[in-house]
Amino acid sequence: MAGTVDRFGRLDALVNNASSFFPTPFGSIDQAAWDDLVGSNLKAPLFLTQAAAPHLLAARGAVVNITDIHAERPLAGYPLYCAAKAGLLGLTRALAIELGPLVRVNAVAPGPILWPEEGFFDSTTRAAIVAHTLLERAGCPQDIARAVHYLLEDATYVTGQVINVDGGRSAHL
Repeated sequence: MAGTVDRFGRLDALVNNASSFFPTPFGSIDQAAWDDLVGSNLKAPLFLTQAAAPHLLAARGAVVNITDIHAERPLAGYPLYCAAKAGLLGLTRALAIELGPLVRVNAVAPGPILWPEEGFFDSTTRAAIVAHTLLERAGCPQDIARAVHYLLEDATYVTGQVINVDGGRSAHL
């Protein structure tokens, strides 16, 4: 963090976007899956934000966490991922309280945007997911980028909130 601030002079924003995603059927969850999913989806954002906080406070900056619509509407077969993302959603709201009024903390919760590379969802499952999305299509990474940009630049009176960028899927779950 210090190297970034030394190089650029300040830190205005933090986007916690790193994530792991894989199924963890209940009854087969092990320590390695816990460490991976909770580590990338909850622990890393907590400690990165904590390290960045003094710089963000000085700059009156903003934090955006990337959560998931399944933080509030769990996905069968993925209880650990959903729990970690639910934790990140709670952390978002808690940090808005802790860092306000100088730093705004919000989240973006994507729906179907990019399919996992590992092929967890076959074409039939993908089609069913899209069919239950009110806009009847998957989104694109630019949809997420626009929401993040809005929260970082334009949403000066928004904090502790989650924007679902999911084509209406969460309204249909």
